[in-house]
Amino acid sequence: MGTTSGAEQVFDGRVDPPTLDDVHVLTAQLGRPPRGLLGIAHRCPYGFPQVVAVYPIVDGKPFPTTYWLSCPFLSRHIGRMEAEGMIGVLEDRLRQRPDLRRSLERSHRAAIAVRRQLLSEDDLKRLERDQRLDAVLARGIGGIGDWGRLKCLHLHAAYALAQSDPIGDLVLARLEPTGTACPKEKVICSAIKRSRSADNR
Repeated sequence: MGTTSGAEQVFDGRVDPPTLDDVHVLTAQLGRPPRGLLGIAHRCPYGFPQVVAVYPIVDGKPFPTTYWLSCPFLSRHIGRMEAEGMIGVLEDRLRQRPDLRRSLERSHRAAIAVRRQLLSEDDLKRLERDQRLDAVLARGIGGIGDWGRLKCLHLHAAYALAQSDPIGDLVLARLEPTGTACPKEKVICSAIKRSRSADNR
C-alpha cells in the first residue's frame, strides 16, 4: 500500500509510505482497515501514525479529507473540546478576526489544490461526468462549503499537523501541557504493536 508516483510528487517527501506495522496500527486506531491510504502524513514522537493521507476518491466516491487524524489520544482530547463547545468559540473568533478568516481561507484553498494534484486525469473526467467534481474541487477542508463555519476540529488538527491550518494550530495549542503525545508510560499504540509482535511469533 505504498504511495503512487503522483502522490510522491504532490507531497514531496512529507508523507511516508505505510509499512505493514503502520497498517496494523491504523486498523486498530480506526477500528477498520484504512481505505484510500496514500501514506503517513505525521507521526507521534513514538513513531506511530497520527495523521494519514487519503486519496480524494474512496470506494468510488469523492472523499474530500486528504488528512485524517488517526491518533486515539488526540481524537479523545479533541472530542472532549468539541463536547465543551469549542467549535462555537472558534467560529465566534473567525467572525471577529478577519486575519484568522483569511488564513483559514488560504488553508481551504491549499487543501483543494492538493486534491486537484492528486487526482488522475481519468478520475477527474469520471467525477465531471458524474457531476461530482465540485465535491473535491470547490469545497474546503473535509468537504465544507461554508468557510465561515467549522465542521470538525479533528480535521483541522490533522491539517495543522500535516500541512497548515490556523484553527488546527489553536486546537493543538489547547492541549498544553499534555501536548500532542500520550504520556510516556501510557502510550496507547504500544500495546497494539506488542500485540502484532506476539501474533508474528
